[in-house]
Amino acid sequence: MKRIAYVSTYPPRRCGIATFTEHLLESVSAAGKRRDVDPVIVLYNESDDDSVYRNNPKFWPLAAQDRAAYTRMAERVNLSDVSVVVLQHEFGIFGGEAGEYILDFVRALKKPLVTTFHTIFADPQPPYRRIQQEIADASDAIVVMNRQAISYLTRAFNLPESKIFYIPHGSPKPLSEERDRLRRRLGFEGRKVMFTFGLLNRGKGIESVISALPGVVREVPETLYVIAGQTHPEVKKREGEAYREELQEMIRRLGLEENVRMIDRYFSEEELIAYLTACDLYVTPYPGMQQITSGTLAYAVGVGRPVLSTPYEHARDLLRGCEELLLPYGDTEAWERQLRRLLADDAALRQWEERIRKIGETTHWPRVGEQHLQLFAKLCSETDGDEKAKERLEGEVNPVASVSR
Repeated sequence: MKRIAYVSTYPPRRCGIATFTEHLLESVSAAGKRRDVDPVIVLYNESDDDSVYRNNPKFWPLAAQDRAAYTRMAERVNLSDVSVVVLQHEFGIFGGEAGEYILDFVRALKKPLVTTFHTIFADPQPPYRRIQQEIADASDAIVVMNRQAISYLTRAFNLPESKIFYIPHGSPKPLSEERDRLRRRLGFEGRKVMFTFGLLNRGKGIESVISALPGVVREVPETLYVIAGQTHPEVKKREGEAYREELQEMIRRLGLEENVRMIDRYFSEEELIAYLTACDLYVTPYPGMQQITSGTLAYAVGVGRPVLSTPYEHARDLLRGCEELLLPYGDTEAWERQLRRLLADDAALRQWEERIRKIGETTHWPRVGEQHLQLFAKLCSETDGDEKAKERLEGEVNPVASVSR
């Protein structure tokens, strides 16, 4: 296998898909001890500073809103020594309605294609159905980060199960820094710390946890709920900081000023991992049960922190066997009861920490990178990958690869 081309956003853009791709590329390179520079076909918008991409040969910049550029980029890939193309698909990062411009790239591409779907619907509706169907049909392999997604894709798009591969969302390892010292550094000493991270919006369900806190604080007065992250930029355009202000007013009304800390700024990944490592309990009280992937949940489990969550799709899949940690959205009594039980019982927290750590070990980036590398090798080995690419360039073979699960 020669070079691997990744199609995605990429740092310094602040985007979950960008960070995911950076770690995927690095972990695949490390797993294969790869010396070749694998290119990133990096999506950018007019508002982005694309100079960092244009001044580095590692990047092949692709203007997201320039439809003609997608076909040109596919032709560039076809003429290159790239053996396999890895597409990170999220509807919002490509141009056109529901990101339909990426179809022009897929149609013109004549190299093996592996697609990771970051959003998958149980019952996809227009315009998403048409776009995802065409990408799925054109892909030689599809990667999902939730086992439930396999049945969703096979039913919705009539795909063979053998084409779909489950590989968990990658996660970091716990920090080597001693946890007690880390807690002192972050001001958590003597507190029972709950943590929620992410771009702030009404889909986070944070108000449901705050409403349960008064009863928790009466029994565990050292409780501290840390809510970290900036307001989602699209939310800020529509309504400014209205949601943050509503949460702050709720905190004041319930007398929780000493028990809730809202941090309104961008967190680097290193800082996020530090906060995750230092907290006692990570909470994701999302109201939307269809969320197929949550990067922050994957990170929390990866560093071995106990989690309390609503039973959305990714939580149900990743926390199999830990159903006690899944609570209904909006059930204030259930959340209060479980929060009190966990935060007041150090032994219970340690037991859950051990169980979650074992799950998290299966998701660390080195292992995830090795799994991806094995999949890529199935599609294009040193012996047959180049020949297959030549045949496809000549249009002599069906684009569906014969790979096994």
